[in-house]
Amino acid sequence: MKETIQNLDQLATETADRLEWLAEFGKDPQGGVSRLLYTKEWVEGQNALKEWIESEGLEARFDEVGSLFGTLKGKHTNETVLTGSHVDTVTNGGRFDGAYGIVAGILALKYLKKHFGQPVRNIEVVSMAEEEGSRFPYSFWGSKNIVGIAKREDVENIKDFDGVPFVQAMENAGFGFRDESKGPRQDLKAFVEVHVEQGSVLETEKISVGVVNNIVGQRRYTVEITGEANHAGTTPMGYRKDAVFAASQMIYEIISMAKEVGDPLVTTVGKIEALPNIVNVVPGKAIFTIDVRHTDKEALVAFTEQMTAKMQDISEEHTVEMTIDMWMDEDPVPMDQQVVELIEKQCKENGLNYKLMHSGAGHDSQIFAPVVPTAMLFVPSLKGISHNPAEFTEPTDLAEGVKALIGALYELGYKE
Repeated sequence: MKETIQNLDQLATETADRLEWLAEFGKDPQGGVSRLLYTKEWVEGQNALKEWIESEGLEARFDEVGSLFGTLKGKHTNETVLTGSHVDTVTNGGRFDGAYGIVAGILALKYLKKHFGQPVRNIEVVSMAEEEGSRFPYSFWGSKNIVGIAKREDVENIKDFDGVPFVQAMENAGFGFRDESKGPRQDLKAFVEVHVEQGSVLETEKISVGVVNNIVGQRRYTVEITGEANHAGTTPMGYRKDAVFAASQMIYEIISMAKEVGDPLVTTVGKIEALPNIVNVVPGKAIFTIDVRHTDKEALVAFTEQMTAKMQDISEEHTVEMTIDMWMDEDPVPMDQQVVELIEKQCKENGLNYKLMHSGAGHDSQIFAPVVPTAMLFVPSLKGISHNPAEFTEPTDLAEGVKALIGALYELGYKE
């Protein structure tokens, strides 16, 4: 198998060409891609993928909510190895996020079918209906339905920015709700997702493939500091309850603490508001967000507890009031050790330039991992740019990711 995989130079061109082809469905005048859940562009993209899958001699079908599956039937049809990613994009997003995992999966199944014939168990590629949460305030609709945790009541009353109800959009696209009484699929034995890194680690270190062993946990907060708005000229410095001054000290301490802890902890203050936001008024209110991520839950909890204690001390020092709303608390999600080791083995055997790493972003894999043995593969992103028309991965790196996936699916699908 090593020799045949090493002779896949044409993969670079074929993968890049297919990504350009898929990007036509939802192509923006600005050069990006907008393929939001259940839109016309989304429907056209899924139907085009279905035609491609069938043209490769694979079986194609949609599930109830619109995720598309292409199957290479195995001898044991009650066991399935799954790969793929999400077909939806953010508004004016890139050509690679999500789409690459689908294209890579189809090309991998095409190669395996041609060179090795029928596998021991089914190998399936999925173009998942939705992951981004870009049109409706709900994420991972595709993968959550596959593993049986999506609930009808979660989406029955939500609408997009134009006021279109989720249910109406789904029905207009030709889909409906899963029968929740049936539960999740029982045939899935493994899931392997290939994705662009959306970061700069692989590019910086000149490595072609990342084997992901963990997806970070996340805690997100909104912090509101209430002081006292007052005249900027007549209020002495010692008498002020300046909400922005208190907030700025908190932000400085939070980021400084994070830098001291170092990788893999990352902390971001991404949004800041000041009220009344007038040049000659001492600000009476400041609102900011905090995003904290770590691969270890205990470390994540310990840091956020220290962070909030420090913020409380600063609020008392400045005689301001502070409220903290932790509106996201997601645990880290480890990948399956056996699947990770299997992928590493294939990378070594095929001479791929790889490294073990964690994912700093969320992916469909974090939905699968608690119920199905799961692992991820990354390929580099130019300058770490993603969710942007400038998103780019070199064709040679795209091909290396497909090679790694072929090896993983061969191990999982063809061996007893």
